Amino acid sequence: MKKLIAGTLVSIGIAVAAPLVTAQTANPAAEAPQGQHAQRHPHGERAFRLPGERAEARLAYLKTALKITDAQQAQWNAFADVQRKHARESDQRMQERRAQMEQRAKNARPNAVERMEFRQKMLAVQSQRLGELISAGKPLYAALSPEQQKIADELLAPRGHGKFRGRGRHHSA
Repeated sequence: MKKLIAGTLVSIGIAVAAPLVTAQTANPAAEAPQGQHAQRHPHGERAFRLPGERAEARLAYLKTALKITDAQQAQWNAFADVQRKHARESDQRMQERRAQMEQRAKNARPNAVERMEFRQKMLAVQSQRLGELISAGKPLYAALSPEQQKIADELLAPRGHGKFRGRGRHHSA
């Protein structure tokens, strides 16, 4: 049971972090963004320009879907606060990355070593965030009823929906 919970929480962290890293490394000026994150408003603008804009909507959806009770509110608040903190940090990193990319547009593209260093930095950030998410997620998951846990398993760590694919690589689920 502990392995199942730990595995689920690791999957949650990866599912939450993967789209953020993809968004951070994407070219914001691209005319034709790919995938489900490319949804646009009627005026041609992205629905959410930064992760923080999406975080509150996602948290509200999760809280409603999980049917968080008053007795579970403290654990939910701790989990939601970690998610909010991560969204704020992601907003800041994304804005910094956009500024760097504008600077680089005038200069040469990053070389192989610079790209590897950036990837190393992002993996370290993901690892730290995942640790925080697990610390907040374990008490929440433990406080959920079996029915709520089933919902959490589906919503917080979906399986086989392409969330765990690396760029250009396909792994079987």
